[in-house]
Amino acid sequence: SVYIVDDSKVMRERLTESVIDLAGIEIAGESGDPVEALDGIKKAHPDVVILDIRLPRRSGIDVLKDIKENPASPIVIMITNYPYRQYRQACMAAGADYFFSKLDEFEMIRKTLSRIGHNHQNKIHPDRKDWQNE
Repeated sequence: SVYIVDDSKVMRERLTESVIDLAGIEIAGESGDPVEALDGIKKAHPDVVILDIRLPRRSGIDVLKDIKENPASPIVIMITNYPYRQYRQACMAAGADYFFSKLDEFEMIRKTLSRIGHNHQNKIHPDRKDWQNE
């Protein structure tokens, strides 16, 4: 499951539309507010969080640090309209698993989620031979 955090409702809708049809992917929740997002992520236990760097009142990098404090934290995909090297480095240092520009790497989000969803399904249902005779 995926939790989307972006202050733009239009971007949250675009992300949802982009990934909703992927096998193994469902939307666990979404938020434009960093405090609300952290609460929602704790409750939903998503496999993946898509997190914008720029959020109101709090940096997405700070939210990332909070998420990654949990040893069982989800995969975090950072997204931004500002794909500067210093942001990429700060995100990776804080524990981001992926970093994509909204401007020219948007399709990479979908491709990454597709790969994650496929890998997740294989872990849950390796080949199901163990229960075919039930």
